[in-house]
Amino acid sequence: MKQEEQAAGTGTRVPRILLRSSWQVVNIGDIAHTPGVLALLEQQLPEAEVRLWASPDLTDEVIEMEHRRFPELKIVKGTIGPDGQATSRELAEAVEWCDFLLHGSGPYLVANEDVQAFVQATGKPFGVFGITYSGNPAEKDMLDQAEFVYFRDTVSLEKARECGVVSPVMEFGPDGAFSADLRNDAKAERYLQEAGLQAGEFLCCIPKLRLTPYWTIKPEVAFDAARHERNERMKEHDHVLLREAVAAVVRQTGKRILLCPEDSTQMAVGKEMIFDKLPEDVRSHVVWRESFWLTDEALSVYVRSAGLFGNEMHSPIMCVGNGIPAIVCRWEEQTSKGYMWRDIGLGDWLFDQDNEADRSRLVAAVLEMAQDTEAAKRKAEAARDYVRASQLRMIATLRRSLGRCMERAGL
Repeated sequence: MKQEEQAAGTGTRVPRILLRSSWQVVNIGDIAHTPGVLALLEQQLPEAEVRLWASPDLTDEVIEMEHRRFPELKIVKGTIGPDGQATSRELAEAVEWCDFLLHGSGPYLVANEDVQAFVQATGKPFGVFGITYSGNPAEKDMLDQAEFVYFRDTVSLEKARECGVVSPVMEFGPDGAFSADLRNDAKAERYLQEAGLQAGEFLCCIPKLRLTPYWTIKPEVAFDAARHERNERMKEHDHVLLREAVAAVVRQTGKRILLCPEDSTQMAVGKEMIFDKLPEDVRSHVVWRESFWLTDEALSVYVRSAGLFGNEMHSPIMCVGNGIPAIVCRWEEQTSKGYMWRDIGLGDWLFDQDNEADRSRLVAAVLEMAQDTEAAKRKAEAARDYVRASQLRMIATLRRSLGRCMERAGL
């Protein structure tokens, strides 16, 4: 982020944050956690300098994308061993350099072992921004030691209280991906022109199987027969209403639909379960995206759409964070993250695919979003404003923790 410098007018150096984030790159939502938190820190805590401690699979392509938005960002990789020594010189320097470790958003305390090793090696403080918690006892010890823990859904917050987590600050705090502001406008506009999609005249739809078949995209992941069987059994159930919604939007509004992926397994799912099964009069108004994309191009497309619906979570998060309407479908296999839609005032845009009452309302809700775009946009913007106010409270807590760090260090 910003270069090391003296804090203006104080004669002391700026606070230093080591952000532990970046979980995987096969999902644009998982990618978005990191630039979202980086943007939030840049905008709301400009007095701090930030470095990123990334996971090993962060690719050069994603690094290049992040550097276009954060050209001065320093990125380190590696782990801290039982002897307290880092496995890379860059990580060793970053650990020594920082005042505070911030664990970014994720489905749980993803870097639990890294946080534990950091604390044991340095004794420095840490905090957590926007995670889901399911009661895993392996995470509790570190959460107890955190200066603050923000949970991205209130179901997780209540679970933490129920499990006796004792961090002094435990509150609702939105997922970092809400603040993602990456853009690749030129690439997005070229794609939309080639696809025949006009800004404001199309909706995005994202398919998803119950359980992501990582064995199809990650060589190190073995085929899981039980997960595959569950996917096969439920895939028609989980996509039939999306097809009906696509047809309703096309036939009743004249808007087009873009079938697009959040993770790199979903292009095939979209073709099999939606595109190929549509009646011809509808299919001719639907674009199936055949290739995966990165977060910057996807977000540049989303903000040009009239809204998004489907079986994913983080594309809706990125949409609402930028004032674009988005409907979320969830099911029992997922964590409680979907309930954040209730927390930010979008409960009637959250649909449980395992609940018949919810299913009966889904197509009508998508159609209403497509028909009354101004009302839908106002609703999304109100949720975005609530998220931003919540994030300001998170930043205020972090600023207080940094102030204590600087005082202890005599800076």
